[in-house]
Amino acid sequence: MKKSCNQIAENIQHGKEDFTRRERLIMEYAPLVKYIANRVAMRLPPHIEVADLVDAGILGLIDAVEKFDPSKGVKFKTYAEIRIRGAILDELRAMDWIPRSIRKMINQMVNAYHELEQRLRRPAEDEEIAELLGLSMEGFHELIRQTAGISLISLDMMVDYDDKKRNILSCLADPKSDDAFGMLGLGEVKDAVAKAIGDLPQKEKQVISLYYYEQLTMKEIGKVLDLTESRVSQIHTKAILRLKVRIQSLIHR
Repeated sequence: MKKSCNQIAENIQHGKEDFTRRERLIMEYAPLVKYIANRVAMRLPPHIEVADLVDAGILGLIDAVEKFDPSKGVKFKTYAEIRIRGAILDELRAMDWIPRSIRKMINQMVNAYHELEQRLRRPAEDEEIAELLGLSMEGFHELIRQTAGISLISLDMMVDYDDKKRNILSCLADPKSDDAFGMLGLGEVKDAVAKAIGDLPQKEKQVISLYYYEQLTMKEIGKVLDLTESRVSQIHTKAILRLKVRIQSLIHR
């Protein structure tokens, strides 16, 4: 049966309304893209152009507008942040900006944390990690310093699984996500991430909380905890290494 003229007119009008709604959301949340891009750029080498991250973030925002489903009980702002960060991180991975030497250092430290914490059943001390790596404490701190500017993993970063990349927060936002996290179950993933953070040494837990939940900068966290900015950066790096080990253990178990 052919559609009536009224039905066609209604569909056209509905399409216009949808377009206007999408356009309005993109305009409203464009400043959020710039905020996230600049926040990510703070931890990157100066040769990474913020404008490139913003461009990628805008594509993530458009993707969020197109795919957002309010029936899942997630606020649009939360969902948009996930998609924007995901698009920016995808762009960074495509750039392949991390030198191989730094990747090797990161892998060595992750393996050291994994081996020791599996054996000791507690968070490994700096001295224990340094000894396993055959480094002096000065050498260990230098290693931490060299890798401190790189986001190894956070609550919104990818991890490797079967040669694929997975996004933790995307899975939390989408319980039907057809991947390792989705198969584990939303509640189980939330519990596992919460436990991984809860098991961190107190100072590392504080830094993670202030940085990712309170959205403070490293300098602001230093003022709160009465530490230097470089010391906060070191604590953050060690916390992220531990979280990487524990979240990967969850996936590969």
